[in-house]
Amino acid sequence: MNLRALIIDDEPLAHKVILEYVKDVPFIEIVGQCYLATEALTVMKNQEIDLLFLDINMPKIKGLDFLRTLQKKPIVIITSAYQEYALESFELEVCDYLLKPFRFDRFLKAMNRAYELFELKNSSQTVLSAQKGTVVEGSNQILIKSDKRLIQINITDIYYLESYGNYVKIWMGNEFHLTPRTLSSFEEQLPEKEFFRIHKSFMTNRKYIDFVEGNMVRMKNGKTLTIGKNQRQTFKQYLSAT
Repeated sequence: MNLRALIIDDEPLAHKVILEYVKDVPFIEIVGQCYLATEALTVMKNQEIDLLFLDINMPKIKGLDFLRTLQKKPIVIITSAYQEYALESFELEVCDYLLKPFRFDRFLKAMNRAYELFELKNSSQTVLSAQKGTVVEGSNQILIKSDKRLIQINITDIYYLESYGNYVKIWMGNEFHLTPRTLSSFEEQLPEKEFFRIHKSFMTNRKYIDFVEGNMVRMKNGKTLTIGKNQRQTFKQYLSAT
């Protein structure tokens, strides 16, 4: 599947360079060209855009200001002659930042990165709906946001989940991913036959429980978790039933 791309740049030469480079990238299709960011609004309303090549210094509205107005953002690659906007761009979660003039090898690297993100998004639509509260039957993967990246992980690899303020640590062995979600949202999503919330701060995967002793659960990665007072009886029933 090709990425449908839109060029937004007030310099004709910039369009020419991208169009020339794209000829040698088989999975990119240029479906529109705009010389002002305001022109792009009409294009994006009339057709699906997967990727934006976005310049920063343009008349009427700057590229980053335009990006902030978008409610539904496609994958964005900044193409700019000014490196001082790089940090601000990545704070807006752009895919890459190409500093003009850029060579084809650097352009190709950015395209490969964009395509990986595109595939990840498209292969995980059912999982994304699950993150919004819809339980997906038979799904064995979840897509999480961690450190400004989208990461797809296998449910079966999760040892346990730990509440951490407004975040959740997803422990996989002795490593974890930190994601801005609540433990309750995972409780609604993860299969109840495998996962049980033993405490307001912990949810375990039964597969990785080593043993239970008193009000403690020992996990197979060596971690010891506390069973909440209100969960002890129902947890024992859960273990007996499963």
